[in-house]
Amino acid sequence: MSIDTMNSKIAELRELRRMADELAEEIKSLQDEIKAEMTAHAVDTLTGTDWKASWKVVKSSRLDGKSLKDALPDIAAQFMKETTSRRFLLS
Repeated sequence: MSIDTMNSKIAELRELRRMADELAEEIKSLQDEIKAEMTAHAVDTLTGTDWKASWKVVKSSRLDGKSLKDALPDIAAQFMKETTSRRFLLS
């Protein structure tokens, strides 16, 4: 691939990422407005003609790895799993 082609692809990627960021902000804003309305009416579910929105508390339990490492480092080390991945960065 030529450098001109690569420059074009990078420019397109940057523009698409910028557009995605703008869309993510708009989505978050709309979600926040809907959540505010649900809070104002003290409901966790709203239903319309062809949609249903819910905003409910979800509880989960997860292992606190940092606390385990601090309290029992030898045991924590026995259960550590190393993974390898590749990260694509553009600057």
